[in-house]
Amino acid sequence: MSPPPTSFRSLYASSSTHTPISPPIRIIPLLNSLNRFYGLSFSTSSFLPSNLVFSTRKQSLCIKVQALAAETEQPKWWEKKAGPNMIDITSTEQFLNALKDAGDRLVIVDFYGTWCGSCRAMFPKLCKTAEEHPEILFLKVNFDENKSLCKSLNVKVLPYFQLYRGSDGQVDSFSCSLAKAR
Repeated sequence: MSPPPTSFRSLYASSSTHTPISPPIRIIPLLNSLNRFYGLSFSTSSFLPSNLVFSTRKQSLCIKVQALAAETEQPKWWEKKAGPNMIDITSTEQFLNALKDAGDRLVIVDFYGTWCGSCRAMFPKLCKTAEEHPEILFLKVNFDENKSLCKSLNVKVLPYFQLYRGSDGQVDSFSCSLAKAR
């Protein structure tokens, strides 16, 4: 996780005009990195825009800085990649091209839903397998973003896996939970 920036030259009010804050504001993490609160420290509050709402305590103030939190957030679990052999599939065309380009490599296709607890639980195991086996190509297909592809491949339950190998085409398919995976 990248640290938050250490200063701002100006803070903009929500109106069309903006008022610079001078001297620069310093951002101080007040809680651990999983929390979304940061402290802003400056020498005087007389330079603040009048339409900001906050409570001051001595020369520090705490504001929930949503824009900063969005910049420093960790990727969602389904956005993580284990390496170059794990590809996010966003279209049917990309799916078919990935299978074609894989040649005789084994291809494991993971159909998942961002809301699916079993998918989330299986994902670290899938990433570990991808790291341990760079010769296998892993394709990640988000069910909600690729419904027509999933429907055409008879994906009805999640998590769902399909295995392909070159000229053999699809060699297996199954649904699996973390309890079944070893």
